[in-house]
Amino acid sequence: MELTQREAALRGLITPAMAEAAEREQVEAEVIRRGLAEGTIVLPCNRRRAEGRQAVAFGKGLRTKVSASIGLPLDGGSESEERKKLEVVLAAGADAVLDLSIGVGTDRVREPDAQLGDYLALFRRHVLSTSTKPVGTLPQYEVFACRRDEKRGGILATTVEEMFEAMERHGADGVDFFGLHSAMTLKALELARQQGRLTHMVSWAGALLAGWMIHHKRENPFYSHFDRVLDICRRYDVTLSLADGLRPGSGQDSLDRAQVQEMVILGEQVRAARDAGVQVMVKGPGHAPLHHCRATVQLQKQLCEGAPYFIFGPLATDAAPGYDHITCAIGAALAASAGADLICYVTPAEHVRFPTVEDVRTGVIAARIAAHAADVAKGIPAAVERDAALSRARGLQDRVTERKLALDPDALTGTGSVDGTVAPAMEEGIEEGKAPKEAGGCHACGDSCSRRVLAEYFDAPIEYC
Repeated sequence: MELTQREAALRGLITPAMAEAAEREQVEAEVIRRGLAEGTIVLPCNRRRAEGRQAVAFGKGLRTKVSASIGLPLDGGSESEERKKLEVVLAAGADAVLDLSIGVGTDRVREPDAQLGDYLALFRRHVLSTSTKPVGTLPQYEVFACRRDEKRGGILATTVEEMFEAMERHGADGVDFFGLHSAMTLKALELARQQGRLTHMVSWAGALLAGWMIHHKRENPFYSHFDRVLDICRRYDVTLSLADGLRPGSGQDSLDRAQVQEMVILGEQVRAARDAGVQVMVKGPGHAPLHHCRATVQLQKQLCEGAPYFIFGPLATDAAPGYDHITCAIGAALAASAGADLICYVTPAEHVRFPTVEDVRTGVIAARIAAHAADVAKGIPAAVERDAALSRARGLQDRVTERKLALDPDALTGTGSVDGTVAPAMEEGIEEGKAPKEAGGCHACGDSCSRRVLAEYFDAPIEYC
């Protein structure tokens, strides 16, 4: 069998994907190879999806990345809009895409005898053929959605074979990384019940899997048959994203016994995956107050032996529905500065409604701001220099360079949203090749530029800031 990226790294080999990822990161290829061998870096790269995908690495010493989720809900939502969201999140700078589809678009005519799984596969293959970045899925979503849709005994009648068959299909299609709730055990569920949680479980697939386990009085199949999980992942070189079904759904439940118990199992599975030649990263919360963000990351890094950490937020407060892209950015910046490696974006629609195209763009930009701020704190050279270069350009009135270096250049050019609306003041006086003085002066001070007062003293004469 062809070597996985991890197996190649362990043998001292630098693959084309490693070299490409290194060039993108502005580091030596040996940095990527060594990180893959140590397990502190992953390079999601399904061997079935060789064309059209950029090699993007996540992990220690690299730029903090952002993942964007799209997908059709159970009821409602158009496929054309989800396709548009895919275009928008990639254009906004997402580094990875998660397809979480569980339904059929309202704009697609469904044939009488067609199965839901057929439509989910069509959309998944569209995402895989369109996305230039790594694509992830949660195969459990398909299994449970199809059981509900087909009414063949419902979700609780799902068989273990159906769960693994879905993984096989996704791997064969070329999915680069799997989200999988493999560490949620009966013991951890009992801890959650005994302790008494404020928000119980908020993971959709995790909660349904927990219901299946409790109903059948059986252990989590992905835990009991983890060797089968690893066999599928190794065959296609799928990166495992070990998901936390017991992640806290509120700040009040952060770092409780159930969450930590699951994290202990996650650490054991990280080692098993590495031993099998499978790349692995770990997903995290969720919701965590600021004073828990750093501790959560440090605990994960310790228990999971430095595996890359893929965090969903964390939301720093539960009191701001409608603004959770901001609560996410606050928590994510702190968590990423402490060592988290990949941020799953949160949109303004979180906890409120199904996200619009504008919502997903806003979510990506907010998460990218958090990631960049964390990279500056971590001393990532490219991030530090970007901030310094933009500040120099601002002082020199070089608006063209400012736009090139801005995390969201469209915000400075009148196209800072999907519909192109932006504050008029941001559009005025920054036309290419036109100095602010020619355009009527400084936006804030006009002809009374505050920086001019001390400009000569600092030997940095300027006309306008």
